[in-house]
Amino acid sequence: MECILSSITFLPLAGAILILFVPKEKERFVRWAAVLASGLSFLASLSLLKDFDRAQAAMQFTEKVAWIPYFNINYSLGVDGLSVPLVVLTTLLSLLSIIGSFGIEKRVKEYFFWFLVLETGMLGVFVALDFFLFYIFWEIMLVPMYFLIGIWGGPQKEYAAIKFFLYTLFGSVFMLIAILALYFKAGRTFDILQLTAMNAQFTGAFAIVAFLFLFIAFAIKVPIFPFHTWLPLAHVEAPTAVSVILAGVLLKLGTYGMMRISFPMFPEVALKFAVPLLVLAFINIIYGALCAMSQKDMKKMVAYSSINHMGYALLGMAAFTTTGFNGAILQMVNHGIITGSLFLLVGVVYDRAHTRDLDAFGGLGARLPVYTGIMVLACMASLGLPGLAGFISEFLCFMGSFSSTASPYRVFESVPVYKFFTALSVIGILVTAAFFLKLIQKVFLGTLNEKWKDMKDMTATELVAVVPLTVLTVVIGVWPHWLIRLSDATVQSMKFLVDVVK
Repeated sequence: MECILSSITFLPLAGAILILFVPKEKERFVRWAAVLASGLSFLASLSLLKDFDRAQAAMQFTEKVAWIPYFNINYSLGVDGLSVPLVVLTTLLSLLSIIGSFGIEKRVKEYFFWFLVLETGMLGVFVALDFFLFYIFWEIMLVPMYFLIGIWGGPQKEYAAIKFFLYTLFGSVFMLIAILALYFKAGRTFDILQLTAMNAQFTGAFAIVAFLFLFIAFAIKVPIFPFHTWLPLAHVEAPTAVSVILAGVLLKLGTYGMMRISFPMFPEVALKFAVPLLVLAFINIIYGALCAMSQKDMKKMVAYSSINHMGYALLGMAAFTTTGFNGAILQMVNHGIITGSLFLLVGVVYDRAHTRDLDAFGGLGARLPVYTGIMVLACMASLGLPGLAGFISEFLCFMGSFSSTASPYRVFESVPVYKFFTALSVIGILVTAAFFLKLIQKVFLGTLNEKWKDMKDMTATELVAVVPLTVLTVVIGVWPHWLIRLSDATVQSMKFLVDVVK
């Protein structure tokens, strides 16, 4: 168990290197080698989950080796209640996405190579405790995603890939400047835990500028309005499995960065920006929902719903309460599970019909009963139906925000600002319900379009990729406590939260 984090992180990379030596014509071997590498990483993450001490707030399973001593750079890894759920989510979604990619026929070897490299980059961000190492993993993800969209994507794949790359690289420049500033300010250390412990030294203009620079880098990944414009295009043009990873994992890197780095290192600045963060969360929720409502392309609708749902996570974080933070972490996991399911399911019908236009369908409910049942359940979970995973995390985010005292400001001289914007954000739930019900009505109800009378229901491979996420959607919805317990001790230890300070 001493090197379990290294094993989880680099098993996919080992699989990618193995694939490099496999002849291109052995596509079946390449596919199963990718499944094996990602599957072993997933099993190792389950072992990590089993042995993780939920009552302990400190970092666990730590690994630290001097890497570049001259600059005090270390290979330092560790996990706590914030990162463990995201590590398991990443390994699960990566494995299921690889299984869901078995239909890829173009340049199979390169596709699975880049997918496994991407998985290592994502996992590295969640376990890195050295800022230099964190930045390396953050940048590693750029290259695989660029190629996965640019080579295997849709008609506008090159434009989508370049836009994604430039947006993320733009944010990375600001992050790099902030990292270097912190390094010299703190006496030449990249240790994230040490930098967090020294947060009292980061004050004044330095703290504000560093916080804002990091915020830009993380906000682009979430994405927070107005840095969101790369997301819908990247989702629509990306292959199905890449869309799953994009929504299920990459968006979480931004919120994770804020919770791991920005807020703990600059607690006073973060609280000063509580109201702007609250307003941005409100904009994400309403704007994302309204944009999704106006779409006729199923994939674009789900893509805009991601902006809406990540707004709920930001709302919980902006509350600076333990309830809000627990809700935000739960929302990050639930969004990955539910939206991952939705993208896989949209891919199922697109592979058969070669269109995602809502108006092109109708009556598929009778023709594809298994697909319909799973898709309707995923839609209901995403719109926040009680008893399914989406409801409890959104409820906690609303509850944490509504009760927050992070800001004394009032609206109309009488209504606390948090209560005001939280109440308005509930409109997002109504709009979300409207566009998902529209999707269900147009695709599954009414008279069957004769064009699709011979359409086949889901295959065994498609069910293997989707059913685990469906089961988790129900289990978390009915019994969320086991997942909340993973993060609660870590959240309770965050001293900058307003209800902990009291």
